Amino acid sequence: MTELDPFTDVLDGPVYVVTAATGGERDGRLVGFASQCSIDPPRFTVWLSIANRTYSVAREAECLTAHLLRRDDRELADLFGGETGDEVDKFARVAGRPGEAGSPILEQVPIWFTGPIEGRIEGGDHVGFLLAPVAVCPPIEGDLPPLLRSRELRDLEPGHPA
Repeated sequence: MTELDPFTDVLDGPVYVVTAATGGERDGRLVGFASQCSIDPPRFTVWLSIANRTYSVAREAECLTAHLLRRDDRELADLFGGETGDEVDKFARVAGRPGEAGSPILEQVPIWFTGPIEGRIEGGDHVGFLLAPVAVCPPIEGDLPPLLRSRELRDLEPGHPA
């Protein structure tokens, strides 16, 4: 137990798959630490564990894509959170296309944005990537789908230690 657990244990934020590509390599990771951090100009920060391969790819990438997962995206959460790119090509199992600077866009996730990396923030065992959105999904029609939340993934065995 850490000193912050009483606070963080009650959080139940949305989860994302963050993808990156550079030099012919691509990877993606389930991310629970992410948030809008500025309104004007619009900015968003995603935090990647320095222990996993996605961080290594993102460190050299121009852009990252953040995909907001819906409750029915549990299989994607299992794939991108429960497998490691050190052993598995996650993109062989999902439909996708290259976006800005080659950053993969997952076809089955309709809520996403891509942004160039404007800065990095050291945060202990994670590094924050400050993104400036340049490509954003089309507007969502009708009712918004329920989002997949951190609490719903407590049983997920990570593919890589944090």
